[in-house]
Amino acid sequence: MINLNLNIVSTLILSIVLYLFGNYIKNKLDILSKICIPIPVIGGLFFSILVFILRKFGLLEITMDTSLMPYFLSAFFISIGFCINIFSAKGGGKLLFLYWLLCAFLGLCQNLIAVFASKFLHIKPLLGFMCGAVSMEGGHGYALAFGTTIESIGVENAVAIGIAAATLGLITGGLLGGPIGKILIEKYNLKPLQRSSSSKALKNTTTVSKQVSKFTPMVFLENILMLLLIMNISFFVSTMIDLKTHILIPNIVIGMLLSVIISNINVKVNFFDFYQDLFEFIQNVALDVFLTMALMSIDLYALSSLLGPIVCIVLFQVVFVLFYGVFICFRVLGKNYDAAIMVSGLIGHTLGATPNALANMSTLTNKYGKSETAFLIVPMVGAFLLDAFSMPCILFFINFLK
Repeated sequence: MINLNLNIVSTLILSIVLYLFGNYIKNKLDILSKICIPIPVIGGLFFSILVFILRKFGLLEITMDTSLMPYFLSAFFISIGFCINIFSAKGGGKLLFLYWLLCAFLGLCQNLIAVFASKFLHIKPLLGFMCGAVSMEGGHGYALAFGTTIESIGVENAVAIGIAAATLGLITGGLLGGPIGKILIEKYNLKPLQRSSSSKALKNTTTVSKQVSKFTPMVFLENILMLLLIMNISFFVSTMIDLKTHILIPNIVIGMLLSVIISNINVKVNFFDFYQDLFEFIQNVALDVFLTMALMSIDLYALSSLLGPIVCIVLFQVVFVLFYGVFICFRVLGKNYDAAIMVSGLIGHTLGATPNALANMSTLTNKYGKSETAFLIVPMVGAFLLDAFSMPCILFFINFLK
């Protein structure tokens, strides 16, 4: 078997090529556009399946250096933070709280489904539990963190099962979120809602800022410098908190909070020339590259030996999330355009990860129109607020089942 090792630059080149390939395929196959499959899912999954086939037949094994992924993810969330305003957050406070409660209850249900399914499938409850909210809402990070904890109390293969379940969730969340949102939008003939007065006021403020400052190399460097400074600070603060308190707070959470604070202060003080279009552009690029890289590096060969019970439990989770999202969350959230976009996001981050949610929502809003409310609420809950419930809930189940 030939072993091919890709360095950090080669891996980045490959991810860009696969994204362009996914875009080409999506343009050629109308069905992919019609059902709103994100471009990174097309290119990334194609490559991971190809690598699986080559490795299965003993032809080629590829190792990739994906160490740029945390930086793309950080840039994505910091850019989102720069585009969030306090006034919109106040207006969407009730809906934000409601969405948080819906996601929290879903996480509890995912844990219960995993535990009961493990008894039905005759596997250890804690191994089945790794296919619950740990890997579904928590993703690969939670699967690694809590899987290590479970293995430390004598349960083998918890990390591997959690990673496998998180990977399957990532795939299904990316494949199903867009189509479900599309179905809801077209079935109920939904249209983007009118902006609130506060959103209009913010838009006017931003427009004035853009008119004062043309997009020059100096403006570009000021904005990039601010992004990189926040990124560096967020990594440092996250590491220091972990070292001093053993409490893990993701750097993306710190970065997003800092960018929200700085951007809203800048509206009043104007200490740097903020250019929103640049950060919206960075959002799109960082998300597309991150998700393509994440999906193309999935080790389907390793997952093939862990299938069976894992697939069954994940299928139960997928069916429940779809039912819960369409028949409960969509109605509770208002049964409008924003609700449909948020449901597509909910499917993305409660089965996979927050970038999945944003990719699903971006695919829909690029086709049907913007949803500022969804892009405010879903990232805040998926990346930050949900942890306030998920961590205590997961720890309770681990201690109860051990």
